[in-house]
Amino acid sequence: MSRIGKKPVVIPDGVTVQVAEQLVTIKGKHGELKLEAHPAITVTHDAAGKQLVVTRPNDERQNRALHGLTRALLNNMVAGVVQPFERKLEIQGVGYGAQIKGKTIELTVGFANTIVLPIPGSVTCKLPDSTHIQLSSVDKQAVGQFAASIRSVRPPEPYKGKGIRYEGERVRRKAGKAFAGGG
Repeated sequence: MSRIGKKPVVIPDGVTVQVAEQLVTIKGKHGELKLEAHPAITVTHDAAGKQLVVTRPNDERQNRALHGLTRALLNNMVAGVVQPFERKLEIQGVGYGAQIKGKTIELTVGFANTIVLPIPGSVTCKLPDSTHIQLSSVDKQAVGQFAASIRSVRPPEPYKGKGIRYEGERVRRKAGKAFAGGG
């Protein structure tokens, strides 16, 4: 049996849950999220125990996988509406920076043109300064995907370390070419 799937999802105070057929709606002080569960998986709301219980019909391989996945997604949804998920990025390089213009973020990272990325509706983007980006959202998948798409514009390179990286990410540095003497 799935160790993760067996655990019930505890619902803290201030969070409301509605289960209708396969649609699970979770509301909290920071927002609302919905999940359409797979037809093979059953989600039940225990209002007295303040928990969500995920069950599967049998031990087929796909049902075992969906059991743990559904429980993890529901747990992330509950955690997100209580405390939004946050991702921080930093930009390193001379002349590199970012600006927010309307609903887009403009990245100046050493290309001839500035890279313009639209900010997803569920993600909040802040710039404490031009070299740091703070992303937050109640949806863990949305904030992680947008952070990854920003990083993929100019990932950190191993020789000088220039590029966009997650805050605290260590970039393995290479020595580069040795002195070309000889003769």
